[in-house]
Amino acid sequence: MSFSIAATISRLLAPRHELSCSWLLWRRLTARLRERGLGATRESGAFLLGFVEQGRPGRIVDFVLYDDLDRHSLDTGIIRFDGRHFGKLWAICRERQLTVVADVHVHPGDSAQSASDKAHPMVTQAGHLALILPQFARAPIRREEIGIYRYLGDQAWQTVPRAQRRAFLHIGL
Repeated sequence: MSFSIAATISRLLAPRHELSCSWLLWRRLTARLRERGLGATRESGAFLLGFVEQGRPGRIVDFVLYDDLDRHSLDTGIIRFDGRHFGKLWAICRERQLTVVADVHVHPGDSAQSASDKAHPMVTQAGHLALILPQFARAPIRREEIGIYRYLGDQAWQTVPRAQRRAFLHIGL
């Protein structure tokens, strides 16, 4: 039997979440997204890496910014990631022994999916999660304002309702 105080506390504080991230990593991620957004003048994004086990919440433990893989992905102001760079992402995942848990990008306004977001998922595997941070990830970012979308395949998406987002995404221990 394995025992972890942090895991026990986390389950008590956020028992229903499906995705979690430490607050320190989340702060570093959002700071880097704002930095790459060049003063709120363009969108930025990242692949969220971590662990996913059947029947357990996904855990984000690292991230890779889109423009670290494809240096031209942010050049137009919106994200245009060239699929030829996915090989670098998969190599990083193998090296770090992690998987892509979700992706995240920022929008200038709210966190609703654009037509382009719906038509061009970053990962086309059913079940993949896409997060959208509003206001170019300017603090404070309330979890209920973060758009959370599950890809169902064939360009279909399930939106996590605003009222369920705090329980879905845990940012803490």
